[in-house]
Amino acid sequence: MSFIEELRDKIFSGLNIQFEEAKHLLNFSSDKLFPLLGAADSIRERYRSNIINLCAITNAKSGNCPEDCAFCSQSIHHNANVQKYPLISINEILIKAKEAVKMRANRFCIVISGRGVDETKELDIIYKAIRRIRDEFPNVKIDASLGFISKEGIYKLKEAGLTRYNHNLETAKSHFPNVCTTHRYEDRVKTVRNLKEAGLEICCGGIFGLGETPKQRLELAFALRELDVDCVPINFLNPIVGTRFQNNPPLRPLELLKMIAIYRFILPKKEIRICGGRQVNLGSIQPLIFTAGSDAIIIGNYLTTKGGSPEEDFKMIEDMGLRIDGST
Repeated sequence: MSFIEELRDKIFSGLNIQFEEAKHLLNFSSDKLFPLLGAADSIRERYRSNIINLCAITNAKSGNCPEDCAFCSQSIHHNANVQKYPLISINEILIKAKEAVKMRANRFCIVISGRGVDETKELDIIYKAIRRIRDEFPNVKIDASLGFISKEGIYKLKEAGLTRYNHNLETAKSHFPNVCTTHRYEDRVKTVRNLKEAGLEICCGGIFGLGETPKQRLELAFALRELDVDCVPINFLNPIVGTRFQNNPPLRPLELLKMIAIYRFILPKKEIRICGGRQVNLGSIQPLIFTAGSDAIIIGNYLTTKGGSPEEDFKMIEDMGLRIDGST
């Protein structure tokens, strides 16, 4: 029995793989990649079935963020050509939710730029928008990504009907100071724990391609496992001109597939959602994200960059013999 098969069977027996075992998977060469993907695919099918979840997001407030995250085009520390506007209206958020429904998304996420949500004005608008979405589109689960938020704000949004909150760690703790200096990795972890304490589902992941090492990608995965998050969004850096990471070299597509597969080994029962940068970084081998173990994607556009055609994503999922969540 191969090492990959041994690890797969260990997971099937209900045990977690350890850091050294995961590190050994990093050393697998391209000729061993497809056995690794095949094992990850079987883990996905065992614990997540053949149903693919779709989430659509809206950039409800853009630009003018005081944080200095090196990859982000919305930071005031960068000179990127990005739209800047305040929080959009409740009706505009409702229009975006309706568009999400048309894209067959069963999740809709309200995202804003900035360190955190303004709890004197913005929070009330988002609260009312969530209630309206809940009433008008009862089959859509509502997510939010609003940065740092108080415990009182968390409970208010939960009461409105929020089901899940996104708050990414972005990268490994050991690499975080190279990515952001205006807040700490520990600040993000504390927020995630507050959200869990309130009983919300947690969407928490990061970005590959920020100059981190493969070992640091593992470090992030094990931190997410320790936090016991519900959904792990994996983004691939799409370098934006004007940001500090604009010249970061792209990662090889097969390396990205390998990392998705390893994350499935580490997080066998969690939702793994492939998000920003998948079209740019993976190109023609994009359908293999599901073979590598992912069971969810962002559909439509991202925050400041364009996504692919929803129809192309529908076909990609169906061509892979999978089913979109909510379809028959």
